[in-house]
Amino acid sequence: MSGVPIRIRVTAAFAIAMALVLAASGWFLYARLSSHLATQLDQELQVRAQDLRTLVRRPGASLASDEGRLVERGESYAQLVEGGRVVDATPPLGARPILRGDQLQAALRAPLYADLGSVPGLNEPSRVLAVPARRGGRRLVLVVGATTQNRAETLASFRDELLIAGPVALLLASLAGYLLAGVALRPVEAMRRRAAEISAETPGERLPVPATNDELQRLGETLNEMLERLEDALRREREFVADAGHELRTPLALLRTELELALRHAESPDELRAAVRRSAAEVDRLAQLSEDLLLLARTEHGELPLNVETLEASDVLESVARRFRWRADEERRLLRPEPADGLRVRADRLRLEQALGNLVDNALRHGDGRVTLSAAAVNGSVELHVHDEGPGFPPAYLERAFERFTVPEPGRDGAGAGLGLSIVRTIAEAHGGSARAENTAEGGADVWLSVPR
Repeated sequence: MSGVPIRIRVTAAFAIAMALVLAASGWFLYARLSSHLATQLDQELQVRAQDLRTLVRRPGASLASDEGRLVERGESYAQLVEGGRVVDATPPLGARPILRGDQLQAALRAPLYADLGSVPGLNEPSRVLAVPARRGGRRLVLVVGATTQNRAETLASFRDELLIAGPVALLLASLAGYLLAGVALRPVEAMRRRAAEISAETPGERLPVPATNDELQRLGETLNEMLERLEDALRREREFVADAGHELRTPLALLRTELELALRHAESPDELRAAVRRSAAEVDRLAQLSEDLLLLARTEHGELPLNVETLEASDVLESVARRFRWRADEERRLLRPEPADGLRVRADRLRLEQALGNLVDNALRHGDGRVTLSAAAVNGSVELHVHDEGPGFPPAYLERAFERFTVPEPGRDGAGAGLGLSIVRTIAEAHGGSARAENTAEGGADVWLSVPR
């Protein structure tokens, strides 16, 4: 039924359930009526037997003479039996007992009910009651009976009414279920129509949410929250592409300018070599920018692979310090890793050194004075710090320092695309940690990332 509309499926399920309920109710009512009629017939036989037993005690009384008063002609009958011989009977029963000998013997001891297929003169099913009776000291059996035709006709009439009323009730209930299903699903159809109109060119559009405080309302709210997340992801994707394009445009333009100047105006090998050096620097910047963008894009899709191993924090700090010591020497700055007291971390060495390298690069580029690398154990994690003695971060920049393409305000000038700290945070979060930055009371910036110990 996958291709059947849900409204039809709901109506069909409702109709099946209703049909079962109607069938069960009809059977119950029919059974109750049948039981009630049977009980009523037995009570009538008891009353008639009591009256006729009183009659047969009188000397000279006859069952045939009483027909019409206690025994209704054509509907009921009576028979008085002694020792297997009919003593008295209402016409047209005749002289043959209507009960077997064992039944008559049982009736002498206690009242006996029995159902008969037919009796002489009455070709209809009937029910009889046999009770012990006395006449002049003789023990007899009084048998009173009545046809069950009226009971059968009543049940048949009731059954016919059920067979007519049941389908009509089922049809009306199914129609009501169809209408109610349509009313219940109307908000879903409204949400579907609105969803078909929503696209990337219509930001801010949301699905109509019915104020019903039920599953439909929660569905609409959940879908609207999903649309909000998708719009936010699309917005960030567009901003990422726009910022990336802007950052790539600058080195490409400089590279093109340098090459054109070299082709048109370079008059000596030294000028050509200088142009090539400047072009190579821009190519390096493009390559680094491309690597950074690729890293962020892979992280956005949860595809940043990590080769996690146990590392000595001192080794990691010393390795990063060695890579940047030549720059510190050129700038006559002190770059010093502090002992890590045997701390170990679970991390990817390449990614961890990349993140620390970005922090050291920022400290050398934007900071001043001594640059210190240190490690400390905090709450089951290891924090790897890079501290410099420069002017620190502008206060307004600290809150968004780790956002993409964000550069500090004047005071920490220098070239850069604003991706360094963003990559630091990305690598830290990939390890299950975090990254933070603050200005120290002694002056300078302290930036660190935490990784599992």
